[in-house]
Amino acid sequence: MNQAVRLEKGAVPARPKVLPGRPVRIGLALVPLLSLGVLGFVPSLTLALWRGTRADRLAAVLFAAVSVGWCLQIALTPEETHGFSYLLDVVLLAASTLGAAAHCLIVKESGR
Repeated sequence: MNQAVRLEKGAVPARPKVLPGRPVRIGLALVPLLSLGVLGFVPSLTLALWRGTRADRLAAVLFAAVSVGWCLQIALTPEETHGFSYLLDVVLLAASTLGAAAHCLIVKESGR
């Protein structure tokens, strides 16, 4: 019953769902830090495209939403902000910058 599957001509074998190496993930973690959160979605999007797991896609959507929310918050708030608007700016900036970098560094292999 357990027969070997033959690849047809032109068929591409399935790529294993593994994480990129530590140096690549460190480089990806630097992207949101160097862009001050503007490109905070890039590491999680790259991991989602690399592995394609549901959790990776969910993280990519989450960090993209945080980045878009932060950009909208910047565009819609005045320069001299206090109170809740300032706190929201700080939280969105931290999530987009530090959260995205930390996610890229601490993500684990699926199934482990």
